[in-house]
Amino acid sequence: MNEKRITPHSGFQADFLSSPADIAIGGGSAGAGKTHALLMEVVRNANVPRFTSVIFRRTYPQIKAGGGLWDTSMELYGPLSDAKPNETGHEWRFSSGAKVKFSHLEYEKNKLDWQGSQIPLICFDELTHFSKNMFFYLLSRNRSTCGVKPYVRATCNPDPDSWVAKFIEWWIDQDTGFPIKERSGVLRYFIKDKDSYVWGDSKDEVLARVPHIIDPLLAAEPGTNPHDLVKSLTFIPGSIYENVELLRVDPGYLGNLMAQDEETKAQLLDGNWKIRIDGTDLINYVKMQDAFSNSFVRPGLRCVTADIAFEGSDLFIMGAWDGFRLIDIDFMEKSKGPEIISRLKAFCNKHKVPQSRVVYDDDGAGAFIDGFIEGARAFNNGSKARKRQNYKNLKAQCYYKFADRVDLDGYYISPDVASRKIKGKTFKQRVMHERRGIKKDKPDQDGKRAIMPKDQVKNIIGHSPDILDMMMMREYFEFITLLDDKMPGGKSALGLP
Repeated sequence: MNEKRITPHSGFQADFLSSPADIAIGGGSAGAGKTHALLMEVVRNANVPRFTSVIFRRTYPQIKAGGGLWDTSMELYGPLSDAKPNETGHEWRFSSGAKVKFSHLEYEKNKLDWQGSQIPLICFDELTHFSKNMFFYLLSRNRSTCGVKPYVRATCNPDPDSWVAKFIEWWIDQDTGFPIKERSGVLRYFIKDKDSYVWGDSKDEVLARVPHIIDPLLAAEPGTNPHDLVKSLTFIPGSIYENVELLRVDPGYLGNLMAQDEETKAQLLDGNWKIRIDGTDLINYVKMQDAFSNSFVRPGLRCVTADIAFEGSDLFIMGAWDGFRLIDIDFMEKSKGPEIISRLKAFCNKHKVPQSRVVYDDDGAGAFIDGFIEGARAFNNGSKARKRQNYKNLKAQCYYKFADRVDLDGYYISPDVASRKIKGKTFKQRVMHERRGIKKDKPDQDGKRAIMPKDQVKNIIGHSPDILDMMMMREYFEFITLLDDKMPGGKSALGLP
């Protein structure tokens, strides 16, 4: 073999190829050499008779497309004297009898094509393209009779909405979205308990947490070693800056990445796991982060926005604004009608905000406010957009305006607000998490701009976007200021000339 052709570069590839984990996932920036790393992993055991490996892509064209997996394998394996390609079967055979096959899993049912298979090494190129069920079903095929301990290797680019993001969240800073450097390559151990994972820093720690799984199994199969039931996992981020060969051969590729907008660079160049660049995110990740440091935003109109919820419902939260500076919040996780009224009035008094400068969500529980806080303004999400603008409803209009102002560095969230804890997370953490669920939806039949329905948002973030709904309503006062001269308590109530 021409060893020089298959020598990994230092950094990501070397770390990835040397990991002892049962499952190692390599991810990060474009150009880190992830696909090459998978192909090199195969060669490690190419001299072992009966060693079999499979590298999966989601679709067949991703295997055969120009510059794709098959072309890359020709580049890497072609110079090896004992490697023979079979283009029809999409596999390489080595003189030892070892082989690597390239295959696809385009449809969920395709996983059943591998029923009964024994595959010592299973690889997934772009793991986020595969479903969670595909991955774990194939994991059950990860068996070996050739003497090589079965293991799994996978690569991917960041995808914040994928099941993989949840699977590797321990390795990712949940505030910034960037990998935690000190945790790169660190092994953690888990066992799957229905649709969730039980984690630990050792196999014994995991086993101690799942007696309901282990005890019945050992009773049925007394010879089973419980340690074999626990898998080790690691995540290793990659960077284009470590891929010296790519930078030498194609130095312009780095320039192409650096020429992208801030969000695209953060994902593809820096490996950020909180950014999605398919064009559906409404609120820019980088600019939303900036809102927590934009102290230059000027004070202005004082007002209060409130997202109303009762006990057993979503979070009741209200914010005090000085212009577009969020200076204070108050919230209740469980609340009743009288408590909401008294809390809201006290909050207004604290910040010297008249009741006519209060806007509240009038849908659902918010309807209770009607008549109890005189002059407060009801925000009806599904009402018509103001000024005949091209939005499906008022909620979509305010969210788009909110996103535009965020892009222009027009919002500021004070450090005191940012650090407040709500249900175990800081306000900032919850804002950045909820941001993922605010997405553009397809225009309605009239071509009006829309946002994703709340039930779909909940599927993404796990709950209602209470905080961002509260913040979005700040834009409502801009429509009142500009348009509602004739509304009772209009400009004069807002303290405007």
